[in-house]
Amino acid sequence: MTVHFIGAGPGDPELITVRGLKLIEKCKVCLYAGSLVPPAIVEAAPKDALVLDTASMTLDEIIDEMTKAHAQQLDVARVHSGDPSIYGATAEQMRRLDELGIGYDVTPGVPAFAAAAAALKTELTIPEIAQSIIITRTSMKSSGMPEGEELETLGRSGATMAIHLSVRNLGEIYRKLAPLYGEECPVIIAYRVGWPDEAFIHGTLADIREKAKASKITRTALIFVGPALKAGKEFRDSALYDANHVHVLRPKKKVKSSA
Repeated sequence: MTVHFIGAGPGDPELITVRGLKLIEKCKVCLYAGSLVPPAIVEAAPKDALVLDTASMTLDEIIDEMTKAHAQQLDVARVHSGDPSIYGATAEQMRRLDELGIGYDVTPGVPAFAAAAAALKTELTIPEIAQSIIITRTSMKSSGMPEGEELETLGRSGATMAIHLSVRNLGEIYRKLAPLYGEECPVIIAYRVGWPDEAFIHGTLADIREKAKASKITRTALIFVGPALKAGKEFRDSALYDANHVHVLRPKKKVKSSA
């Protein structure tokens, strides 16, 4: 018996991995985060499977269902949104399973920031503008941020920032990042990427808060901040495909002798 932690992707049922879908199709117990995982994904579970929405359940209740499945030797599909490694609350479940001696594995999924970049048709790492992506959040009702991971600390890098769980904290994002990125730094709010009501709000650090208020978006959104978002066509080509860039798969061509 195995508990399979499965990343369902950001919302589009077609963005789940082949492995993840196959696991859901064979598991007789399916526990999924109903507020974030589309029903179409768990509809792939066997007709006689026990399918439970864990949105209203506590950690103890979730582990109890896994323990019951273990006693019956039934594999469990534990379906999370996006990728289980990012803000998935999977570590605490794994710790409990370790204590109980219940085996598990993890199938990665498409993270929200990657799906949002794809929908926007943009690259988040632009040569000589931004070569790093920082995935972070701000302190709100959840646990606080560790020392050294405050926005003003991370923002000194100038990297592209993908800020989760913080659309109601745009005032703090402005206060902490405007002195570092500039008030006109581009910001994009990606709302429910991959869902039918997917939406994107484009603005700057100076005006994005008012735009978000007007849209009435208060949850399920990712915030991009950084100069890479406004690179447009004004950037140098990367060295990867440069004719003068030699590497092991594209060695320097030998000059033919005229003799």
